[in-house]
Amino acid sequence: MAMTPVVLALSRSGEPTAHRVAKALGAVVHGRKGRVDQAEVIFDDALVHARDLFLAGVPVIGVCASGILIRAVAPHLGDKWTEPPVVSVSDDGSVVVPLLGGHRGANRLAKEISAVLGSVAAVTTAGDVALGVALDAPPAGWRLANPQDAKPAMAALLSGGGARVTGSDAATAGWLVDLPKGDDLNITCGAEPAETGPHALHFAPQRFALGVGCARNCAPEELKALVDEALREAGISRFAIHSVNTIALKADEPAILALARDLGVPLRLFEAEVLEAETSRLANPSEVVFAEVGAHGVSEAAALAQAGAEGALSHPKRKTANATCAIAETQAPMTELRGRPRGRLSVVGIGPGQSAWRTPEVSRLVAEAEELVGYGLYIDLLGPLAAGKPRADFPLGGEEARCRYALEEAGRGKNVALVCSGDAGIYAMGALVFELLDRPGGEMGVSDAARRVEVVCSPGVSALQGAAARAGAPLGHDFCTISLSDLLTPRDDILRRLKTAAEGDFVIAFYNPVSKTRRTLLAEAREILLEHRPADTPVMLASNLGRPEEYVRYRRLDELEVDEVDMLTVVLVGSSNTRLARLGEGPRMFTPRGYARRIDGDLRHVGNRHLGGEGGSAPAPAGLPRSISGQKKEGAA
Repeated sequence: MAMTPVVLALSRSGEPTAHRVAKALGAVVHGRKGRVDQAEVIFDDALVHARDLFLAGVPVIGVCASGILIRAVAPHLGDKWTEPPVVSVSDDGSVVVPLLGGHRGANRLAKEISAVLGSVAAVTTAGDVALGVALDAPPAGWRLANPQDAKPAMAALLSGGGARVTGSDAATAGWLVDLPKGDDLNITCGAEPAETGPHALHFAPQRFALGVGCARNCAPEELKALVDEALREAGISRFAIHSVNTIALKADEPAILALARDLGVPLRLFEAEVLEAETSRLANPSEVVFAEVGAHGVSEAAALAQAGAEGALSHPKRKTANATCAIAETQAPMTELRGRPRGRLSVVGIGPGQSAWRTPEVSRLVAEAEELVGYGLYIDLLGPLAAGKPRADFPLGGEEARCRYALEEAGRGKNVALVCSGDAGIYAMGALVFELLDRPGGEMGVSDAARRVEVVCSPGVSALQGAAARAGAPLGHDFCTISLSDLLTPRDDILRRLKTAAEGDFVIAFYNPVSKTRRTLLAEAREILLEHRPADTPVMLASNLGRPEEYVRYRRLDELEVDEVDMLTVVLVGSSNTRLARLGEGPRMFTPRGYARRIDGDLRHVGNRHLGGEGGSAPAPAGLPRSISGQKKEGAA
């Protein structure tokens, strides 16, 4: 399991059980409002809350009826290999049922909970029930080389077949000792490569730490070829590699990042002083390397640093023109990670605030983050996803400090989420993050460590999109957005863009339309637009979109008043073609794209070219509705 589970308490009768489970797992209790007395997080709707946690990839333990959890997540089921564990526990704790994610930790979690509660874990996964083991979920420190073959292998054993366990590490593979004996399935356990297939599984003990180094912008193919050759000559399976390890200076080295991805193992980074402490154990210490990076070795030292005092250098450094690699070995499989990961900054847009408009990817990135950074209100809008997480709140106006802090924390190896409302790339922090990374070093930029972090940008529903959806379809044709804030943009530039957009007859979305001290630009924009489009052009004012206090109203352009607009309002001004449709549920604003003209032209083409005169008939052109294309237009004869 990648993340700490959340324990849901839905009633007072189940509350004591929820707290016992949470204490044992180091988890937090989320409680239903009005139904529980104590909980770190309070929620209103159990179905929505469980769904949001599930979509974010958070393991969910519900002290409640199984049906509640099933109804919450059922519409979102897709891939059993990626879905987080979902476990239900009866109020009295007597029964624990892993509902989803059995092979992603749910079965193990259920057994752990049942041991704490002294109850029954109702595990139904066939392998766990009949054989006491799931072949596609080996214990920590072991890796299955061919997981795609686990299903037919399990089927063979469940059909009455038996397995033969062999290999150099077979004696240490204790979880396999109770499998039925036979020749239907061959299981090899060892660090050396082995033949695999539907009837031949190979489990590799991860006893080897791979250390690497390379020149800046070394070709990924060169490093990969070096490592492949080293493993081949050493007789080590790639699945026995525990991690790729290097100096922190190489956190953003493309060749090293590609190697870790190719091997499917973590990348771990060590500072120069940590590597220098391994000098006495190096086979090839180098004064040249020390002068360059502050340590007498990189690949050998990094491998040893990961293996620890119990490890030894089994394969000293080998090199090409631009790359080096070395391998350290331990006697037992490695189950922990030393060093630190490459830092990651996720620049996320959470939409207007309501969870239904937040993308699953954003929810997942927030749930994975070790720290949340942003304007306090935006972090608060995350609700349960922010509960219990370290957070750094910054005021409005502290945008640069906010982004710099997020980058520097990620530079220390942390997983940080920079939280923005709407879309992070639209009038938000995304551009400022990259501006800081692009600046030269020094006081105005960020540290070298910050420049080496991974930056992930994830889209959100912008205020523009939210307003358009509430209105109907005002963005059905060309549109633009203009910020009316002259805090960062010269006033003359704003006026020039206003005039150009007005002349181009764009639908316009105004961001930052007014503030307490800035009241004139919106009025000037109205007057400029009235020079180019009708006075009755529809305008939509949308405030607090997606929140309980949402307020949407429509005005004519000539009746737009500055005083009914604030900083939480998006102003959508239609083009000269935008209209309001008076429908049963109220007015809906839309901008035609021109389909009516196209259909009219197509019909005239049909009449002039294909109908063959008055009373003639011909098949309708493909794509035109029968009710339209079958009509005879005036002038068609």
